[in-house]
Amino acid sequence: MSLARKVEIRPLTSVKGGMAEFYTPQASHETVLVQIPPGAVDELFVHRFQTDQLLVVRGTFVLVVLQNRSYQYIPLSEYQPAVAKIPRCVLHGAINLSAEPCLLVNAVLRHGPADERDYHPVKPPLPYNLTTAQTALAQLEAPLRAGLSDVSLN
Repeated sequence: MSLARKVEIRPLTSVKGGMAEFYTPQASHETVLVQIPPGAVDELFVHRFQTDQLLVVRGTFVLVVLQNRSYQYIPLSEYQPAVAKIPRCVLHGAINLSAEPCLLVNAVLRHGPADERDYHPVKPPLPYNLTTAQTALAQLEAPLRAGLSDVSLN
């Protein structure tokens, strides 16, 4: 029996030092800065010999994961620092429905030499549900918007 590989979402903890907040970096073999342009609806990727560890540093996007012929929509935002750990051999893509680019850090864990096929997109076998992606992002941002509505500008 094989175990399904699952994406893990781990909120980051921080230590405050004066006015600055310090977050623990992710251990990695390679660190890549990634920009997802506004309005991007990306195809899927699968990495055979690497684990991606994604952290949004500016903006928001929805991570799309395909497992068991259905999509999981995982919203990620700079306002709720969390690392999305995508194990090798998991099909995943990105959706940025905002008008701003999203900037993220990928702390890559290597499990062998890079495979050229890892960097060629795969056409999604099923269309994405952009309404579901937008709803997931709205649910992530709702607590932030509620907190901002309590702020008086007077």
